[in-house]
Amino acid sequence: MTKKLSLRQKIEQSERLADVLAWFAGAYLALCNRTTRWHIEGRDDLRAAIDKGPILILMWHERSVLGALHWPATNGPLSSLYDSSPIGRVSGALQRRAGLQSMQMSRKTSNLAASRIVLKRVREGVSIGMTGDGPLGPARQMKDAPIEWARVTGMPVFCYAFATSRGRRLKTWDKMVLPRMFGQGAIVFARFDKDIPRKMPEAAHDALREDLRVFMDATTARADVLVSR
Repeated sequence: MTKKLSLRQKIEQSERLADVLAWFAGAYLALCNRTTRWHIEGRDDLRAAIDKGPILILMWHERSVLGALHWPATNGPLSSLYDSSPIGRVSGALQRRAGLQSMQMSRKTSNLAASRIVLKRVREGVSIGMTGDGPLGPARQMKDAPIEWARVTGMPVFCYAFATSRGRRLKTWDKMVLPRMFGQGAIVFARFDKDIPRKMPEAAHDALREDLRVFMDATTARADVLVSR
């Protein structure tokens, strides 16, 4: 007797199914994006930085769902990272649909192997986008990878967040914000204002990671404030 596959298993085994789900998700998100009246802050600074070379853009996982649609693609390409989990594969397909150069990162991939992939894209002039708290969390706890990749590549670091007056939080580990149509919204791009040296002691690394976490929280809070005005 053939065992019936769960949706998770079907997505794991079918790139086509991931693409189909991404199409429906992408169509809905694009409609929400078009029907929201956005206030945008910091986009000119972001574009000016991209004109000089690739950048690293970070966001919390809870505010990542519209990131691909808000990237200024006319100023330069963006390569985004996604996890090999079923929802991660749907996310990767959604990123490709939005025109991003998505990269799948297996949980078995070593940090060194992942860094080599990222460095290759950066040398090609491609900016890198990722979540600061990774695909599995805990929510709003900064991982080491953003600091390491900024340190190795020398890329300037920007943080991104969106907020909307019409949306809901999903019952997920990160309480992801899912927008609804016809709301008021805010998009914030902010440049991290501290240098990330190529070489630093462990204590300085930990302090910088905490500074970046606080800065990302402040960027997210700024988007929330702009919507609540």
